[in-house]
Amino acid sequence: MAMDPVNAPKRSGEASKEQLRDDLRQLTHTIEELMQATADDSRENVANLRQRAEARLMETRQRLSEQSDRVRTQTQDSIECTESYIRGNPWKSVGYSAAAGVIVGLILGRG
Repeated sequence: MAMDPVNAPKRSGEASKEQLRDDLRQLTHTIEELMQATADDSRENVANLRQRAEARLMETRQRLSEQSDRVRTQTQDSIECTESYIRGNPWKSVGYSAAAGVIVGLILGRG
């Protein structure tokens, strides 16, 4: 069980987000090329671009699946850390929750 899951995902999450954006841009570009190639109706062009589009789509799906698994694992680690802390410090947890409730109440009361 990781005791500091909050700090680690920020950097890798930002990199993953950029990678996903890049993958989606590349996939979009490949699909646009496929659409342009089908306008020419050149069977060889269409087959090549279709293969590229399918490959990019599979890569993007794989990355999304990997990121989903990583996020799920990080979330489970965070939940385990929180539960462990609450079990070890029940009264502190109640105090923190009450303080957070008061602060949220004050903020909402001003609005």
